[in-house]
Amino acid sequence: MIERGFAHYSIAAIWERIRYEKDCGGDGISMFKLNNNHRAFYVRRFHLMYPQHDGFFRTREQTTKGKDATGLPELTPSYFKEKHET
Repeated sequence: MIERGFAHYSIAAIWERIRYEKDCGGDGISMFKLNNNHRAFYVRRFHLMYPQHDGFFRTREQTTKGKDATGLPELTPSYFKEKHET
């Protein structure tokens, strides 16, 4: 869409296109899913990786930037091991 001259575009449209292409062109065996909750993070990563296109996707202010997600301690492998043992 950048090459077509668009100044802005929707991450939702691209996300759904990836889903469509994966469903139609996938091998039918591997499981690959895109969670809608991660779109904003991929947009921000895209803008960091390609600063010349910063602003291509419109974003809102990230109010949680620099804060712990929950304030809880980081999950370690032992946490998941304990969950599966019980």
